[in-house]
Amino acid sequence: MSLNLPHLLAGYFAAEDRNDTEGLGAYFADDAVVRDEGRTIEGVPSIKQWMRDVKKKYHHTVELLEVVEREGKTVVTTKVAGNFPNSPVRLDHIFEIEGDRIVSLEIR
Repeated sequence: MSLNLPHLLAGYFAAEDRNDTEGLGAYFADDAVVRDEGRTIEGVPSIKQWMRDVKKKYHHTVELLEVVEREGKTVVTTKVAGNFPNSPVRLDHIFEIEGDRIVSLEIR
C-alpha cells in the first residue's frame, strides 16, 4: 500500500526503521513532546533516549497502514510487532507538526 506520507514523517519512520536515533532526533523541535505508554518525554535528548530504550526493550517493527489528517494533526495508523504481549497491535501515531519539525507525537 502506498501512503501519501508527508516527507517529514517518512523521514521519521525511516530513521526509526534503521534504529537511527541520532537521525530521528533531527525531525523533532527542540522542545518537542512524546506521549507513549503513559509517559511524557520532553526534548530531543530525552526523545532519542526513549527510542533507544523502546527499541532495546521491544525489538519492534512498524508497518505503516494508513495516514489521515484529523483536527490539524497527522494520524498514522501502524501495525507494530515485537517482543510484547498481544503482538502485533495496531497503534495510532498522532503527530503535530509546526514548520518543518514534529512538535508532538502521541502513540496510542
